[in-house]
Amino acid sequence: MLDPKLIEEWFKAVLDFEHLIVEGDGHHFEATIVSKSFEGKNSLARHRLVYQSLGEKLSEIHALSIKAFTPVEFQNLA
Repeated sequence: MLDPKLIEEWFKAVLDFEHLIVEGDGHHFEATIVSKSFEGKNSLARHRLVYQSLGEKLSEIHALSIKAFTPVEFQNLA
């Protein structure tokens, strides 16, 4: 089983972000990522960026749900 903190570390090594939370039960994970890198990208392009950043490590994750926001979008959620 994978620890959500390990997945956070994988993201920290490859993504530039302002906010990151990874939660999960060892098999299914949800990542909330806030990054300027998402500006001007649609949802599909944001997800691809996240998946590509994980590279081969993605194969170790059974299920990953992604919520990808720009800083402005995330701020407007509050």
